[in-house]
Amino acid sequence: MARDKVIYRCQECGYGAHRWLGRCPDCGTWNSFIREEQIAQTAQPVAPQATVRPEPITAITGQELQRLSTGSAELDRVLGGGIVPASLVLVGGDPGIGKSTLLLSLAASLARERGTVLYVSGEESARQIRLRAERLEAVTERLLLFPETDLDRVQAAVSEVNPCLLIIDSIQTVSLSTSSSPPGSIAQIRECTAALLNLAKGQGVSTFIVGHVTKQGALAGPRMLEHMVDTVLYFEGEGKSAYRILRAVKNRFGSTNEIAVFTMEQSGLKEVANPSQLFLSDRAKPVAGAMVVATTQGTRPLLMEVQALVSPAAGGPPRRVGRGVDLNRLLTLLAVLEKRAGLPLATSDVYVNAAGGVRLEDPAADLGLALAIASSFWNRAPLVSCVAAGEIGLTGEVLSVSHLKARLKECQALGFHQILVPKRQAKDVRNSEKSAILGIENVSQALAVALPRE
Repeated sequence: MARDKVIYRCQECGYGAHRWLGRCPDCGTWNSFIREEQIAQTAQPVAPQATVRPEPITAITGQELQRLSTGSAELDRVLGGGIVPASLVLVGGDPGIGKSTLLLSLAASLARERGTVLYVSGEESARQIRLRAERLEAVTERLLLFPETDLDRVQAAVSEVNPCLLIIDSIQTVSLSTSSSPPGSIAQIRECTAALLNLAKGQGVSTFIVGHVTKQGALAGPRMLEHMVDTVLYFEGEGKSAYRILRAVKNRFGSTNEIAVFTMEQSGLKEVANPSQLFLSDRAKPVAGAMVVATTQGTRPLLMEVQALVSPAAGGPPRRVGRGVDLNRLLTLLAVLEKRAGLPLATSDVYVNAAGGVRLEDPAADLGLALAIASSFWNRAPLVSCVAAGEIGLTGEVLSVSHLKARLKECQALGFHQILVPKRQAKDVRNSEKSAILGIENVSQALAVALPRE
């Protein structure tokens, strides 16, 4: 006879142990272990099922997915063109970032255009959701509210109303009666997500689930939750900033690393059609330590400002701080500037910031970052209406970048006249009447062109 087994599992990272531990040896979190009972499953005879024979891929017809529009062009972009039927989408973010606001607006839009939408809330009452819906102008008859935490009752309600969209807010609050673990535990989250996955695929109901994040910024669950769903969306933003960025980090039906930019207002989230213009709206004139870079987020070209501050170290080892910029990449650029361009940065503190709250993961931002650092070090402002796009290698050479024509089109649309690009790609594009394409071979040449001596 199989015996039941007891395991203690960390609620931050999912690490399992056979006894309670005060500190998790994997993630280092204190007092995060919860007892879970794993009921032994006795072997049951399996009835023979109809077999599916392998067939050539040429015999399978590919049908284009009929996506559901969300009513928001920005959200449709991140999802890859709209909601795929029978898909399971996970939306994560810090508490209060706007996840429920976004999904309530989405639910009302689909309810007006497509049919019944079931909004399940385990954190708020129906009256609280109604008050927020009135503020967002999201009151419609076909939007059904269901304040419930028992997932068995949710499944029964889905079978009864047959909605076109199901929203679970949040996955940490619902539970299955078949599991002895408490709500919010690793076991409950895993089993509830598996049940919702079977519900979405079996009944063809598109499902959105909300997931909270841990102190480290990862989805609570832990990451096994990301592997089970079709699409993972992260809601990012500074606590006191009006900007909200929705980023796709996983998408089985579209491209990843797409972003949507919203502003949080009294009436809810408002989409931003031109993020480049928004991020550069506070830029009056060129100043020392600031440079505009032409980057891309997924397939979208985006112009944004990078800022750098270089100051003498006040004793002790010099500090290197990157906000929105990978620290290892920053250290590499500092080494290249010192070795290839002769900038003595070894005794200086360097602080780098990507304005607007966007993470700079595009290698094409290297050239703009290097120019911003040198501009702050020399206290010399760059050329007026100058923008840079180029990756910097360890030899100091400016390397080619992808989607150059899309970047140039965005630069010219916003009125930038001096555009620094890799020299090997400059011959493939033509100078227009409003802008000049400057081919840059190495980082020393870039400093001489963009930061001329007065």
